[in-house]
Amino acid sequence: MLKENFIRYLEVERRFSPRTVRLYEEAVTEFYAFLEEDDIQPGAMTPQNVRSFIAHGLDTGLGARTMNLKLSALSTWCGWLLRQGLLESNPVRKVPRPKQEKKLPVFYTEKAIDNYFDESRRRCEENPEDFRLLRNRMMMLVLYATGMRRAELCGLKITDFDASRHLFRVLGKGDKLREIPVPALICQEISLYLEKLGEAHPENPGGRFFLTDRGAPLYLAFADKVVRSELAGVEGFTGKKSPHVLRHSLATHLLNRGADLTSIKEILGHSSLAATQVYTHNSFEQLKKTYLTAHPRAKNGGNHGN
Repeated sequence: MLKENFIRYLEVERRFSPRTVRLYEEAVTEFYAFLEEDDIQPGAMTPQNVRSFIAHGLDTGLGARTMNLKLSALSTWCGWLLRQGLLESNPVRKVPRPKQEKKLPVFYTEKAIDNYFDESRRRCEENPEDFRLLRNRMMMLVLYATGMRRAELCGLKITDFDASRHLFRVLGKGDKLREIPVPALICQEISLYLEKLGEAHPENPGGRFFLTDRGAPLYLAFADKVVRSELAGVEGFTGKKSPHVLRHSLATHLLNRGADLTSIKEILGHSSLAATQVYTHNSFEQLKKTYLTAHPRAKNGGNHGN
């Protein structure tokens, strides 16, 4: 019963996403299974047991990032037990977190992005009756133009687009509402798309902005599949192809073009500036290019002034 109440707390009070709730539930279940406890006893939450659980996970090949996520889940669990008066302190806070290698966000170049949109426009113009081509292009355009998360894209409704103000209203993590401005030319494309959407799917009771081929609401795996298929074979796209990389790409390109971190934070819906600062590392190549272009000794092969 304890775990069921904890799950209800995550869903109702913390308003975690279904995926996060599932991950937290799995972490708590795995912890007690590791201890071979039949019942969930708060007293089993000790620093020693938590350290043993983390060490076991690392020994079996799980990465530091995965185990840190499990630690976060267990810490939330212990915090809830504290509020219930079932623990006197949070043992997870006494357990050092495994060090994980910092990975810079992967992103596509602006040239690669241009290649895709040029190619997709050509396909749509050659096949004006194929609504799927238009829908796929629009999914890519909205992802890149706004930096939306894929879950936000899947939940998008027609009423979330404000054509008069040139923006999307997006309900993000923690039910936080934010407004994302959209360039005027892209707004024109969106308006044309919505006309075609009404013709292709006159029955759209949920008012969804995007629908599957069968007219059902968009889901996460479908969004992933569209991104992979759209970028396959297009020049400049190697490695991972996903909605999240498009999000990373927008942030990097905005930063390279002079946008400030606070503005990028608001566009992406980050809860803190620290989450946005990772993109400053990706702008090093732009910094290097600017430096080498402006440096007085970089001109004429370094012979300038001799």
